[in-house]
Amino acid sequence: MAGPEVADHTLFQVLALRIDPTWRRRPAGDREADAATFGRALSSAGAVRTLSYSTLGLRADVDVVLLRVAESVEDLETSAAMVLREGLGRWAVVAYVFTGLLRPSRYVRKPSAQEQALISGDRGAYLIVYPFTKTAEWYRLSREARQGMMNEHIRVGHDFPQVRQLLAYSTGLDDQEFIVAYETDDLVAFQDLVTALRDTEARRYTLRDMPILVGIYRTPDELVRLLA
Repeated sequence: MAGPEVADHTLFQVLALRIDPTWRRRPAGDREADAATFGRALSSAGAVRTLSYSTLGLRADVDVVLLRVAESVEDLETSAAMVLREGLGRWAVVAYVFTGLLRPSRYVRKPSAQEQALISGDRGAYLIVYPFTKTAEWYRLSREARQGMMNEHIRVGHDFPQVRQLLAYSTGLDDQEFIVAYETDDLVAFQDLVTALRDTEARRYTLRDMPILVGIYRTPDELVRLLA
């Protein structure tokens, strides 16, 4: 999904799929045909830009994570229908789906390249993505108090340039308030970043930040070879 940067208010979606385990007991030829058809559907998503990740062996409830960027919810709907009715998609169950909007941050005047992950540049080896919701108390704080805590949060993030990030806004569109996504080639550095962020003042105002989905970047061709 590297290429031109997306416009503000573009839709960002995480679509996490679990494959029916009975599919793996089908004849090898049938699995290969199903996987190939599924891969073609991922590669021809039309107006929806898609990145694919494998979570095989990493979670019990998810096998595939798709990151999708689109200009309308109708595009997301049409693309999802195509993917879920083709080959292996017919054996897939939607385990999680998170939808939000890409829009300017209230706390960062000009996002850096580190804060535009999954929009531009080369792909990192690993994805970490989760829904995020703050407490009601956070919104009762003054704007100055929130900005001060977010400045600390941002400074910590800049100490780990090998971890890129993206924030999508879900308030009013989904159960969570935000979707937080990171990509990196270094999971140790990412864990160090998370540990450091746990020590910041803003952490007190986190209500929920799970499930955490960790995936390995795979092109559609690579992904279907793993699945088949």
